[in-house]
Amino acid sequence: MSDQPDPTAAAPGGAHGGRSQHQAKVLTVSDGVIAGVREDRSGAALVDLLAGRDFEVIEHRVVSDGVEEVSNALSYMAYGFNGLVVTTGGTGFGVRDLTPEATKRILDRSAPGFAEAMRAVNPLGRLSRGIAGIRGSALILNTPGSTSGAVEMLDAVLDVVPHALDLLGGASGGHPTHG
Repeated sequence: MSDQPDPTAAAPGGAHGGRSQHQAKVLTVSDGVIAGVREDRSGAALVDLLAGRDFEVIEHRVVSDGVEEVSNALSYMAYGFNGLVVTTGGTGFGVRDLTPEATKRILDRSAPGFAEAMRAVNPLGRLSRGIAGIRGSALILNTPGSTSGAVEMLDAVLDVVPHALDLLGGASGGHPTHG
């Protein structure tokens, strides 16, 4: 046993202001789920993925498609929140697919590298209009309404999300290196 501190051990109180893990919220955007004619499979799958990757999912809500509904929900979910907000649905070419427009309306800054990486994971990603950006200290990512597409796209960037959230929360430590 050594008297030297373990450099891989968490700092007292945790690296996230006393929390043991990063927090996340999921927003499902779907007229069909709101109307009760569709099950929210993609939202549930995102909650499961996040929980399995050591995120504490503290909210999962559903809103109908439309710029006002989505932008209001995102504003509320991001207010005073240092964590990840993931949307599912409304990123395609349908008439009511307006999640990217609603997201743009409330962003402080864009984070295009996330959206680019998410789209690059699958050839069908070219059909996604989803965006990524920052509101306050929250990172917002749009994923498609398809369950497999939502999970695959979010999983493509989850490895760097904790570092982004730490930086948004005011951390000033070193940057991760690519091995």
